[in-house]
Amino acid sequence: MNRTAKILLAIFLAILSLIMTALASFFIITAGSNLQPQKLVDYNKTISVFDDKSQKIEDAAYETKQRSVKIANLSDHTVKAFIASEDRNFYSHNGLNYKRMLKAAYKNLVSRSFKEGASTISQQLIKNTHLNNDKKITRKLKEIKLTKQLERRYSKDEILEMYLNTIYFGHNCFGLQNAANFYFAKPASQLTLEQSATMVGLLTSPNNFSPYKNPQKSILRRNTVLKNMLDCSFIDRKTYEETVALPLSVAPEGNRQSNSSYLHAVFNEFEELNIDPYGQFDELHIKTYYNRETQAGLENRKTECDYSFFVRNADGGVAAFKSSIADAKRQIGSTAKPLFVYAPAIDGKKLDLFTKIKDEPINYGGYSPENYDKTYHGQVTVKDSIKYSYNVPAVKALNSLSFDDVENYASKMGVQLLKEEKNLSLALGGMKEGLSLKQLCDCYSVFSNNGNYMPSRFIKEISDQSGKVLYSAKDTKNKVFSEGACSLINDALCDTAQSGTAKKLADLGFEVACKTGTCGNKDGNTDAYSVAYTSDCCIGVWLGSKDNKRLEVTGGRDCCAVTKSILKDRYKEQAPAPLDRTSGTATIEIDREEYENNDRVILCDAVSPKLNRLSVKCLENNVPTQTSTRFTTPNIKKPSILVKNNQVSILLCQAKYYTYIVKRHNGNKIDTIYSGIWKANITDSPADGEYRYTVTPQYEYGGKIYEGEEIELPRVIIRSERKEDKLPDIVFKDWYNQ
Repeated sequence: MNRTAKILLAIFLAILSLIMTALASFFIITAGSNLQPQKLVDYNKTISVFDDKSQKIEDAAYETKQRSVKIANLSDHTVKAFIASEDRNFYSHNGLNYKRMLKAAYKNLVSRSFKEGASTISQQLIKNTHLNNDKKITRKLKEIKLTKQLERRYSKDEILEMYLNTIYFGHNCFGLQNAANFYFAKPASQLTLEQSATMVGLLTSPNNFSPYKNPQKSILRRNTVLKNMLDCSFIDRKTYEETVALPLSVAPEGNRQSNSSYLHAVFNEFEELNIDPYGQFDELHIKTYYNRETQAGLENRKTECDYSFFVRNADGGVAAFKSSIADAKRQIGSTAKPLFVYAPAIDGKKLDLFTKIKDEPINYGGYSPENYDKTYHGQVTVKDSIKYSYNVPAVKALNSLSFDDVENYASKMGVQLLKEEKNLSLALGGMKEGLSLKQLCDCYSVFSNNGNYMPSRFIKEISDQSGKVLYSAKDTKNKVFSEGACSLINDALCDTAQSGTAKKLADLGFEVACKTGTCGNKDGNTDAYSVAYTSDCCIGVWLGSKDNKRLEVTGGRDCCAVTKSILKDRYKEQAPAPLDRTSGTATIEIDREEYENNDRVILCDAVSPKLNRLSVKCLENNVPTQTSTRFTTPNIKKPSILVKNNQVSILLCQAKYYTYIVKRHNGNKIDTIYSGIWKANITDSPADGEYRYTVTPQYEYGGKIYEGEEIELPRVIIRSERKEDKLPDIVFKDWYNQ
């Protein structure tokens, strides 16, 4: 045997050895794996949902029993939609697509991962009913063996039928029949081409492509399915173009059970947790924060426009939720002011609640916001600006901040500002997409949670039928604002609920903070808000038009009316504890006159009279450093002095609370001509001579007199006219011309 033959033989034996080893490994790994026909038809998996008292919510599970479909009853376009997108060669291969498997193996080898699966419909059926989602070679080998057994035992139509009856479409819908009923309120046999494509589009990721959660993504995915059908010549170009132009035709959520909004949100959250819906379980138990009484209260509220009601507990659990717009994002109007303007400015020590801002016409590079009432109010405090929701002060306050700082605060609350949103209109809620009511309530809950952001959640725990816990909610907190900043915002928003834009809540009998907001123009409004919170819950109410039609709704009137009724129901037996309005703050006394007349914030003199003391709150680490000395060292502007008709007049500038000592000095003689409270004009009629006058301000407190600096006025001379010096009138007569 020559050298070449020996080499070829060695190679052949090596390859044969590898093949034999692979085959041996395959048989060893898959030895215990055999097709179990019962699992292919016993697909009655259920996901049961429980309330906050561990009571099962009966209508939460869409039971799969007796809701199977028959291939013969489905329309041709429904079947072909699945084939075109999931497995184009389904009817020609023997269960495995070797070309796709080799391509996927190469990609996985290059990427050093198991991203590519290359599964046929037959393989997917086996994985969903017999295996799990582990991305391991051992699982793939078992899948291959079971798929070959499946193909030998069942026809293609039988395999496709079992597949359609077991796949998961989201929202606890196992099987095409349940999904058709949920999404379109009709049997699977009546699905249109557009609806069939929408169904297929869900399979990749029911959460991402849900027509209720992400309608635009759902349309794009549906159109991809239609393009696949066009590429496979299952539909012609005209049919394709007509169908992709159609809107989604899903059934309105309101057509289903009363608590559909809450359950819809539960399953959205469930699908975000990446728990395999095909896992080896017969039933999953989802424990939620659902409160039957609170939810019933929301369900009983009728509105003449689109709505969204959200009730969140202090621990982040959602007690109730009802919405005609699902979790859609909307413009948030003036509810943005505390979140993106005042809280960041207070926390950053840029201003306090008592800081004055001039409400006046402004123009920042062509941006000229107006107040809702089209009037301006002069110097107003930050607290009043929040209470009455003035626009101009909010824009001015935002202008004092850097957008990097604002973006930092927003990101800590789970809000990612876009580049085009970093402008002054953000102060009034100007955002490209806006926020959902859930996001808005999560942000406002920061103020009642000592500055900690904790996203809300519907699911508390998930376990299987044996009690094994698969998921448990954890408290994830992110510090956003200081306790002091939150206390001050709480203070301002409690006042808003008492006498500001949310004054409809004033007579509830317990403490509540609230901010209202309205979006629209002179022709009407599209969005109205009330976000209210107590020490143990946050309630968000949105009323408006999801189609941006103009309506006569406002946050202060309509939304607050709904909020009030929800709060009354929740606290009909016991009032909540008061909100924290003091932690992290210092109560100080400032000089009232300096503040009101000169816009200066300085601490009171230690002996200041009560009427001159103004009590205010500020951050405990932002107390003014300057202290007034107006009373321990009385000080006044230098008085004026004038002489007329031999009478001396001393003009005093007004200074409250002082007394004055006015003295006349003539040589060594000193006379007190006045001692008492302020008078505008103190007069004196001395004899002829040269005089100087002095004025000394005084202040008496606790029996002690505090004396200021003696002020010396300019000297004056008094000289009376003598009678003998006066000439007779005759001297001045014009005798010549008489």
